Amino acid sequence: MAIALKREVDIADLGSAKKSDWIVVVDKISDPGNLGTILRSAEAAGASAVVLTSGTVDAFSPKVVRASAGALFNVPIYEGATIEQVADLGFALWGSSSHEMPNSSSFTATDLSGKVAIVLGNEAHGLSASTKVDGWLTIPHAGRGESLNVAMAATLLCFEVKRQHEI
Repeated sequence: MAIALKREVDIADLGSAKKSDWIVVVDKISDPGNLGTILRSAEAAGASAVVLTSGTVDAFSPKVVRASAGALFNVPIYEGATIEQVADLGFALWGSSSHEMPNSSSFTATDLSGKVAIVLGNEAHGLSASTKVDGWLTIPHAGRGESLNVAMAATLLCFEVKRQHEI
């Protein structure tokens, strides 16, 4: 058993992010396993930070900690921020959706270089269509399923951002 102090971070700290930094924004994810997996994938792909909006499961709950496999100790986590605050810090916002949206494109055909934020929505409802984003990313799939699990979608998106940032 251990007791540790939580790292204190302020969303304003992301204002000094470099043009090559990219982050993941998680909006109202409710499943601890999904959040842990998203943290693990974001950290593995080199995200500079993960931002959690209000209504997202506690990043430090035991199930999230286990599912993150320690990643939450290696990537800064900003809790209780808004998508608007992230936009105000100069990040281009790319929402994820399993449906065609205005200004949507395949995640591999979209320029995700530079200072970008990948925005992921709730498991059951996704992101609201009224969410103010610069564009929407879709992951084309051939199966009959309506969508991918949000953590699996996050993994694909994170590693595509990583790939584009290495070019």
